Amino acid sequence: MVAKQANSPPVPVEQAATLRQQIVALLEQRTVTAKDLSMAIGLPEKQIYHHLEHIQRSLQQHKKRLCIDPSVCKKCGFVFEKRQRFQKPGKCPACRGQAIEEPRFSLLSSD
Repeated sequence: MVAKQANSPPVPVEQAATLRQQIVALLEQRTVTAKDLSMAIGLPEKQIYHHLEHIQRSLQQHKKRLCIDPSVCKKCGFVFEKRQRFQKPGKCPACRGQAIEEPRFSLLSSD
């Protein structure tokens, strides 16, 4: 006869910091794109944008702010200064080009 072993629930792996804390730590070190954050943390880029929106709201309590260097069209140099969304735009409104640099993110103290 083979003795049955009791199935124990899987033990979650302990993480030193939450995903958002990891993102904030990277943003404090240097200016990065969402793609850089995605590769460093191992999350899809779309999820990074969602976390950045939440981080922007929660940083106000810590007297810091998320600085966004806007996207720039590589073809004509148009700067997307008034854009509120974090994602890279699809087309340039000036030349209709699709070669657009991604926005870059960093943290600044608002003292």
